Amino acid sequence: MSKPRARALSEADEVASRLERFVDSKIWSSRIFTTILTLFALAAMYFVWTVPLEFTQQLIFACCCFALALGFRRLRGQYATLVMIMLSVAVSGRYMYWRLTETTYWERPLDAAWGLLLVSAEVYSAIVLMLGYFQTAWPLQRKPMPLPANRDEWPTVDVFIPTYNEPLGVVKPTIYAALAIDYPADKISIHVLDDGRRPEFKAFCEEVGVTWTIRTHNRHAKAGNINEALKITKGEFLAIFDCDHIPTRSFLQIGLGWFLRDKKLSMLQTPHHFFSPDPFERNLGTFRKVPNEGELFYGLVQDGNDLWNATFFCGSCALLRRTMVEEIGGIAVETVTEDAHTALKLHRLGYTTAYLAIPQAAGLATESLSGHIGQRIRWARGMTQIFRIDNPLTGKGLKLGQRLCYLNGMMHFFYGIPRLVFLTAPLSYLFFGAHVIHAAAGTIAIFALPHMMHASITNSRMQRSFRHSFWAEVYESVLASYITAPTLLALINPKLGKFNVTAKGGQISKDYFDYAISRPYLFLLVLNLLGFIAGLVNIYLHWDVKSEVNTVLLNLAWTTYNMLILGASVAAASERRQVRTTHRVEMKMPVMLKFSTGRTLACETMDYSEGGVGVRLPGDLEVPLHEKVTVSLFRGDEEYAFPATVGFTAVGRVGLRFSALTREQEFEFVKTTFARADAWTNWSEGRTPDAPLRGLRHVLVVGMGGIGALFEHLFTDARNWLTTRSPDVKKLKTKD
Repeated sequence: MSKPRARALSEADEVASRLERFVDSKIWSSRIFTTILTLFALAAMYFVWTVPLEFTQQLIFACCCFALALGFRRLRGQYATLVMIMLSVAVSGRYMYWRLTETTYWERPLDAAWGLLLVSAEVYSAIVLMLGYFQTAWPLQRKPMPLPANRDEWPTVDVFIPTYNEPLGVVKPTIYAALAIDYPADKISIHVLDDGRRPEFKAFCEEVGVTWTIRTHNRHAKAGNINEALKITKGEFLAIFDCDHIPTRSFLQIGLGWFLRDKKLSMLQTPHHFFSPDPFERNLGTFRKVPNEGELFYGLVQDGNDLWNATFFCGSCALLRRTMVEEIGGIAVETVTEDAHTALKLHRLGYTTAYLAIPQAAGLATESLSGHIGQRIRWARGMTQIFRIDNPLTGKGLKLGQRLCYLNGMMHFFYGIPRLVFLTAPLSYLFFGAHVIHAAAGTIAIFALPHMMHASITNSRMQRSFRHSFWAEVYESVLASYITAPTLLALINPKLGKFNVTAKGGQISKDYFDYAISRPYLFLLVLNLLGFIAGLVNIYLHWDVKSEVNTVLLNLAWTTYNMLILGASVAAASERRQVRTTHRVEMKMPVMLKFSTGRTLACETMDYSEGGVGVRLPGDLEVPLHEKVTVSLFRGDEEYAFPATVGFTAVGRVGLRFSALTREQEFEFVKTTFARADAWTNWSEGRTPDAPLRGLRHVLVVGMGGIGALFEHLFTDARNWLTTRSPDVKKLKTKD
C-alpha cells in the first residue's frame, strides 16, 4: 500500500474513532436530552424538506450534501453509515415534498393518468427506501452461543426433512448429512416426511436407519406435512431442512446454545445458501462474481431484522422450540408462505426469534427461469395474503420495530406495478406528448438526480457485500409482469390461487431462448425502442425549441437506461445447457491419490460433486486418461477412500469420476465434503465489493450483450424455421 493511501486510511480511522467516542458518550443515556434532541432533529428535517430554494440554491444544496456523503463514505464504522442515511433521507424527503407540491398539476386527462401512476410509484419507492434504511441500518451480527460442556444437558431434537416429488438422488445427500450431524445419537431423531409416499424412499430410509414418515393426505402441503409429524414426535426442538438443503455437521451445536440462554426464543434461522447457480447467475455468467438475488435478504435484511426481534422463519435451515410452535397451533396453514406467517404468530405472543448469518446448510437453486419465477410468484402471493388476513400494522403483540420490518417485507412484493410504470413512463411523452411532471427538465434533474445518487451510494455502502448496484432493477424487471396479477388478486381475495412446489434437481439438456417466459419484457423492449426512435424524430422536428429538446433528451436518457435493463432481463431468458447432472462445488481440501502401482500422491482438490472430484496435481505432472485410482479424503484424523477413474486429464490437474460407490461410501463422501462445518463459510471470498459506477457499467454491458444475443437467437431460429420448410427438406422427410 502506498504511503499517501496508508496515511489517508489512518486519518479516516482517527476521524471515525472520534465520531464513535462522541456517539458512545454518557450524555446520550439521558432521556430528557435525547427527547429534546429528537424533537429538534424532526423540526430541522421538516425545515430541510420544505424550505423553498431557487435553482442555483438547490444546486448548491445538492452538491454540498453529496460532497458530505462522499466524505463520510470514506470513513469506517456504522455511525458514518447513519450519517449517510440521514443525508439521503434529507435529500429524498426534499425531492418528494417538491414532487408532491409543485409538479402534480396536469392540464389533460392523459397527463393526469400517467402522472398519477408515476407519482404513486415514486411514493411507493420512497417509502420502501426509508423502511429499508430503518430495517438494515444496524445489523445485529449475532455470534454463536456454545452449548454446555456436559453433553447430558443438551436437549433432544427432531430433524424434519419434508419431501413431495423430488427424486431420491436429490434427497439422499440431505439424509446422509443429517446422519452426520455431530450430536449425541440418543438425543437426535431424523424423520423423512414423504408426502409422495414412495416405496423407494421407504426402502432407503430403512436401509440407512432413519424414520420414514407419511400421512394419508396432502392437505396444507409442506405446513400440513410438518404439523402431522409434530403429532408423532416428541423432541424438545425441531430442525427443519428442505429436502435439497444439506446441513453441516455443526448445525445443531452452532444454533442451539441461544435457546438455552433465552428461554423465550422460539425460532433461530440460518441463511439459505445455494451451491448451484440460479437462472440469473447461470444465464448471465455471474455465479460467485455478483451476489445472487437472495443474498441481500440472508446477508443483511435478516441481520437487520434481528436487531428488532423480527427475524422471519424461512421454512428451512431453522431451529424451532416445539412447545411454542404447538402453542400457536403448529406451522401456519392460512397462507402459502407458511414460514413467515408462523414467525409473525410467534412474535404476536411475545416470543423472540434470532438469526445467525453463518451458512450451515446448502441446497440447489431453481434450474430454469420459469421455475424461479414460479417460486417468486408464490412468495409474493403469500406475503400479500398475510398483509390482508394478519396485517402486522394492526393487532396485538408487536412492537413498532417489528411492525415496520414486517411491513417492508410485505411491501417489497408490491413492486410489480411501480417497476412497470418506471419502464414505460418516458414513453407517455415520447409517444403522446404527455407532461407527467409539471416542471422544466433542468429543475427535474437538480431534484431527482441527488435523490437517486444518494440512495445509490448509501445502499452501496450498506449492501456492498450482498447486492451490487443496479442489479435489483434487473431482477425486478424480470419478475414484475408475473407478480403483479397474483399480488393484486391476493389483495382482493386472499383465498385465490394454490400452493405450488418448487422443482429441484432437474437438468437443462440444451441451449435455448425461452420466448414464452420473456414475452412481457420483449414487448417492453420493443416499446422502448420505438419510443427512442420517436424521440429522435421529435428532436429533428423541434430542433429550434430548446425546452422541447431538453425534455426529449431527458426522456431519451431514461428510455436508453430502460432498454439496457430490459436487455439484461432478456439475457436472463437465454437458458444455458447444463453439461453435468450433478453440480460442482469449488473447494480446496487436502486429498491423497493412490495408483494401481502403489504410488501415492498428496494433492489438493479444486472442486467436488456427488459424481467425482477435480484435483490439482503438484508441479507439471500428468495422469493417463482412464487410469484407475483411489481417492482419499480426510475428516479430522480419519481417512475415507473412494474408487475413481480418470475422466479428464491435463498438465497439473485431473478430473476423477467415481466408480460405483456403496451406501457407506456415499455417506462418507457427503460427510467429508458437503457436511463439513466450514463448507460454506468462505463462499464469497475473492468477490469484488460493490461500487455504484462499476455496478452500472456491468449491468449496461450485460444489457447490451442481452440485446445482441436476442438478435442472434432470432436469426438462428428464423434460419432453422426456413430450413425445415424448404422444398428439399420436405422431400427428404417424405422419403424417410
